[in-house]
Amino acid sequence: MKNYSEKRDFHRMTMNLEIELTDSNGVTFPGICKDLSGTGMQLFVERAFSEGDELNTLLPTTSEQFPPFETVCRVLRCEPDGDGFLLGMEIVEVKR
Repeated sequence: MKNYSEKRDFHRMTMNLEIELTDSNGVTFPGICKDLSGTGMQLFVERAFSEGDELNTLLPTTSEQFPPFETVCRVLRCEPDGDGFLLGMEIVEVKR
């Protein structure tokens, strides 16, 4: 049984890595992946999105042994944060 402080099925991996996002109109823009878990991620971006929007993500790799991490994600929340927005994302599909 999990204690109260950690009820998640997947632990979050804290990071601060550049990520490439593509919206439903095919517009690509940069973001920062703040954390990643087995079912979602938190991103910092410069523009707001609506709950339910789907974005394609590409997290590049620094090693030739591993392919880039590509997903389709759904926006669960979008909150103002300094000069941009924090997105709570649900991973809908892992492409590779």
